[in-house]
Amino acid sequence: MKLINKTMLTAVITLSTASIYYAQQTQDTVKTKSKDIEEVILRGVTDIAKDRKTPVAVSTIKAAQILERQGNQELVELLNTTPSVYATKGGGGFGDSQLTMRGFESRNIAVMVNGMPVNDMEGGTVYMSNWTGLSDVTSTMQVQRGLGSSKLAIASVGGTMNFLTRAADMKQGGAVRLGIGNNDFLKTSFAYNTGRSDNGWAASFLMARQAGATYVQNTDYESYTYFFALGYQPSKKHNLQFMMTSSPQWHDQRSYAPTIGNYIKYNPDHDGSPYRPYNSDFGYYTSADGRRTNIANAMNYYSKPVMMLNWDWTISDKSTLSTVAYMSNGRGGGARNLGKLGTKGMADFYDAEGHYDYNAIFAANGAVTPTVGIAGNTLVRTSSVNSHNWYGILMNFQHKINDNWNFSVGTDDRYYYGYHYQVLSNLYGASGYTDGSNKNLPTNNIVRNTYDYQKLNWNPFGGSNAPMEDRVSFSNDGEVLWYSGFGQVEYSTEKLTAYVQGSVSNQAYQRIDDFVKPGSTQQGQTVERKTGFKNLFGFNIKGGANYNINNNHNVFANVGYYSKQPLMNSVYPSNQQVVNPNLTNEKIFSVELGYGFKTSNFNAKVNLYRTEWKDRWYRRGSVIFDNNVRGYSEISGITQLHQGVEAEATYRLNKFLELQGMFSWGDYQYKGNASGSNFQDDNTPIATNGSNTSTLYLDKVKVGGTNNSIPQMTSSLGFTVTPVTDLRVYGNWQYVGKIYSAMNMTDFMTPGNEALKLPDFNLFNIGASYKIKLKNPNQYFTLGVNVNNLFDTTYIQDGVTNIKATDKIKDTKDPDNGKTYLEAGRTYKGIADGNRVFFGFGRTWSTTLSFNF
Repeated sequence: MKLINKTMLTAVITLSTASIYYAQQTQDTVKTKSKDIEEVILRGVTDIAKDRKTPVAVSTIKAAQILERQGNQELVELLNTTPSVYATKGGGGFGDSQLTMRGFESRNIAVMVNGMPVNDMEGGTVYMSNWTGLSDVTSTMQVQRGLGSSKLAIASVGGTMNFLTRAADMKQGGAVRLGIGNNDFLKTSFAYNTGRSDNGWAASFLMARQAGATYVQNTDYESYTYFFALGYQPSKKHNLQFMMTSSPQWHDQRSYAPTIGNYIKYNPDHDGSPYRPYNSDFGYYTSADGRRTNIANAMNYYSKPVMMLNWDWTISDKSTLSTVAYMSNGRGGGARNLGKLGTKGMADFYDAEGHYDYNAIFAANGAVTPTVGIAGNTLVRTSSVNSHNWYGILMNFQHKINDNWNFSVGTDDRYYYGYHYQVLSNLYGASGYTDGSNKNLPTNNIVRNTYDYQKLNWNPFGGSNAPMEDRVSFSNDGEVLWYSGFGQVEYSTEKLTAYVQGSVSNQAYQRIDDFVKPGSTQQGQTVERKTGFKNLFGFNIKGGANYNINNNHNVFANVGYYSKQPLMNSVYPSNQQVVNPNLTNEKIFSVELGYGFKTSNFNAKVNLYRTEWKDRWYRRGSVIFDNNVRGYSEISGITQLHQGVEAEATYRLNKFLELQGMFSWGDYQYKGNASGSNFQDDNTPIATNGSNTSTLYLDKVKVGGTNNSIPQMTSSLGFTVTPVTDLRVYGNWQYVGKIYSAMNMTDFMTPGNEALKLPDFNLFNIGASYKIKLKNPNQYFTLGVNVNNLFDTTYIQDGVTNIKATDKIKDTKDPDNGKTYLEAGRTYKGIADGNRVFFGFGRTWSTTLSFNF
């Protein structure tokens, strides 16, 4: 997607597509008061933390800062100047970012849009590629670290991240915007807001298009965003807001982390340094006329439309009722491989450049005639579909008893149906694929239909799923029923605010497997297509208080206990229909103390926290076992202890200069040992020392992520200079240290092992924006530029293995087999080059031009 070829399209799209950059969004954030948050968002169930009142650790980023500083970064990367938050680009594909908070991954961070929970109801995950349009529609992004202030029965173990979109009844105005950047980044947008009419109606709309590639090889993408909001306020008692938004997208990925050795080996310069853009998840096919075409072996596509109706009813001067009804019908999935050519899989077809040789794959596939009698004898690419229908309602009744006391009660009820199956997305030159997974068919099934992942789904109601005859490998659905109630009592004076919250919930999980033969046996039990619902009860209780000592000093504390229900894949482990016999709730206990100091030009906060998480169960996928066998690990009985200190401050020296800084130090480690089991991707158990189940010696091992790293020390310093009116120059330094690689189960089956510590790193980012005013004060141009990783620093952002330099090389094809990495001279910055990692991006840039009217 070359920018030079997009000139005419850019001109058209700039006028016809959109982003929600309203005139008021470009105001200087330094001058924006905290009370403005309540003036622009949907009220009701958002549970926004208030400075010197709500006893939680909180950081807020507003639309002006998003507009000014995001450029071509992932939205969550703006949080890297927030204590205890670590956001990376993951594998490097568009929207593939990873996020940790206080050492906990996104599945244990409550992510919300206008107070609506969006964590996947089966696995708890949040795929930011499904929400790439949030940067266009967010007015405020608030991060509450720790338990947070939400009253809902959500598992905010690490914290809560709430994206607050603009309400429809903003003042009249609009904007056109164009952005360009490295690797053909191109974003065009338009937005308009009608303002509120005399009879109470208001509307906002936007559309946007973004396309190009990222810093990584073969990561082309195309994404659109649409947003529509309609507001109606018939009287002072009633306010109705309807919102619909979606960001249909496709993007090629780098999902497999290459070894450090391969980053170096396949560097075109052959200078012994790692080639950071290297991607092993694609290859080339050369046609008869000599054209060389890129083919991605890893990709993702998704459309997740969300519709939300918010009704705020002011019953009296003391009572209000807020109701949010919502639905989301998501459709999409990602790529995997299936089948073999003889004994060869995809990893056996790499060329001299470290990419797939698709000519060889196409030729080998073409020589095979699929037959009913032999399953899996061609090598194909699939789409692993992960679609859903999700409906919910939130209700919150609040009553003010007197000037000091108030209470609220409410309910959060949801229904979720998830569709999980595979279809073919590329036959790689084969005439079909023979699948033997559906045990309800009399013979194997030859599948020939393929699905184009670049064909975007624009249906706001989701649309249909693939027919059963096109499905391969697996086809199972997950059905979740969620019922919960919550309540809060709050006491508030000018100096003291205190509250107690509690919630109870019942989560019911049912697994439906269309490929299982009814009456067959799994784990010694007779199973059917449907498991029936397994009900799990959970609760949480938390409380806190903030005391304003005077106008400058305040202190706060909070404490809470969660009994958290396990996720779907721990209720029905090993992808089977049998309920986990050792099922138990996870227990989380957290306590936090904080202090704040505030003057007219200086603001500082310090807090201490301790969180203990017991009986954790999780599955880690994409594990590479001996002989290059791919599979997954299931680990239970984990206890984690996360504790640390956080500090952040801003200092405005004068009207020309403001300084910002933060520091966080953590100590995240496992307590005691756990147990785990390994499986191949087809659910075949992998035995170690004659058993499928092994003790994991984790006591006092530092915590790493599922497939990413977790740092335990971060800091940043930043500045904003306003040398002349309407010109802003800003920059920041980011330090990340005490970084520990992901836990690989096979590395901890014997005592005495430690998590792999990765090298610390420093990054510098700069940017500037300039406003050009016109005669009409409502009309102006804004020119912006951002440069990330200014000094092109080479660093490892994520590690997924724990190979030590003193470990022996275990590969019979390697000439250094049997030697340690240290003996063979196979280390990089002290790290064994057999470790699989993701290097961070090098220097990137973007520039934007917008016109507000």
